[in-house]
Amino acid sequence: MLTAMGLAISDIASPAFRSVMLKSLGLTLLLLLALWATLEALVGWAIDIKAYPWLNIVVSVIAGLGLLVGLAFLIAPVTSIFAGLFSDSIARAIEQVHYPYDPPGHDLAVSEAIRDTIAFTGLLILVNLLALLLLLVPVVNAFAFLVGNGYLLGRASFETVARRYSSREESRRARLANRSKVFLGGLVIALIAAVPVLNVITPLFATAFMLHFYKRTIQSVPPRRWAE
Repeated sequence: MLTAMGLAISDIASPAFRSVMLKSLGLTLLLLLALWATLEALVGWAIDIKAYPWLNIVVSVIAGLGLLVGLAFLIAPVTSIFAGLFSDSIARAIEQVHYPYDPPGHDLAVSEAIRDTIAFTGLLILVNLLALLLLLVPVVNAFAFLVGNGYLLGRASFETVARRYSSREESRRARLANRSKVFLGGLVIALIAAVPVLNVITPLFATAFMLHFYKRTIQSVPPRRWAE
């Protein structure tokens, strides 16, 4: 498990990861900027206090700042949508460099990839919402937060990777046979997802982490380091 995590962390600095991250972040920022401009225009149109022009400016500034805060919360979930669409590219890159002599996995069908991306994004939104709520509640709730989301994220990311090499039912059996390790891996992913800024790499890290874990645990394939 620790080896798989170390390999995934080192993979983040690889060219393949950087390329996907830049693409997903770029698409995310473009979408959020367009959304912010649209909402800002709607607020300005809906709140038009003609008798007090200066009040219009105050309301516009406050509304704009509120929208920015709200959209900042959406950066990680929206990034995960775009990053999820590139997860097969990341998996192929890891297979080619770390496991070149092992039969490559099969990319998921488009419908399955979209469904998994939506499911993972939903989980990530849940993680971020709970992370925000934990700022207002006793520390004991952090334990429940990690346990619940460690299970959800571990299960989702493991089965997504496993289905590159086996059927859905076989992937489920593999997860159940290694449930404690998958849960521990999910805890690591949940911790990353709960950290602002760092959480944008969650989908890519989860793919790399669980792919290395699957290869080393289920298929017992030794990895190779990234080529120079």
